[in-house]
Amino acid sequence: NAIVVAFDVTGSMGTIPEHFAREKLGGLMRMLVERAYIEDPQLLFAAVGDTYSDKGPFQVGQFESGLEMDMWLTRIWLEGGGGGQVHESYGLAHYFAAHHTATDCWEKRRKKGYLFTIGDEKPWDLPRAHLKTVFGGAEADLTIRQVIQQAQERYEVFHIHVAQGHHGTDPSVLARWRELLGERVLVLDDSSAVCELIAGTIGLCEGNTDLARFARDLEALGAESSRVTSVKNALSTVRRP
Repeated sequence: NAIVVAFDVTGSMGTIPEHFAREKLGGLMRMLVERAYIEDPQLLFAAVGDTYSDKGPFQVGQFESGLEMDMWLTRIWLEGGGGGQVHESYGLAHYFAAHHTATDCWEKRRKKGYLFTIGDEKPWDLPRAHLKTVFGGAEADLTIRQVIQQAQERYEVFHIHVAQGHHGTDPSVLARWRELLGERVLVLDDSSAVCELIAGTIGLCEGNTDLARFARDLEALGAESSRVTSVKNALSTVRRP
């Protein structure tokens, strides 16, 4: 079962990307497996920047189910760039998922994977020239809505809005994502809980947990009450597909 996690590594996110990559995301697989939220998960990590200004606007590893995940995380370049326009190229992750992944769950069982983008800014549309630079070719310019819809054909698509990012309190950012994804925008006010939020979202969508059981799981893992509350609030809009 394919899970793509793409996080913003631009300057507006401050030290949050390093916290994700170095301390948190490596534990996501363990939580998914130990709590049986989904069978046979395979994780792929990616990093998103800004195609208008960054040297490395998109970085991607491979789907892994073992220690190799940590290797890909340590190889990610935390560029800390961005163009300062309250937009980043999150759509590169959606384009990649739609056009450059082959997954067992979809191709053999027609079961969708999961795609999470994580950040604090609005998404750019994708000009054909930028797609050509990053991926080597594209037929036309794409709006962010178009590329999200393409990804949704094979993935359950979510965006985690990081309220602790520099633009996390800008209401226009959250409004834009809600225009695009509705209830699948998850607002997280404690960035240290990103692993728990992703795991809980998948567990709820798979029908393998509910909010009450998930809260008990977090408490059993030693999570502070404030973190449990933060994740429960973020999960309040999640419904099973």
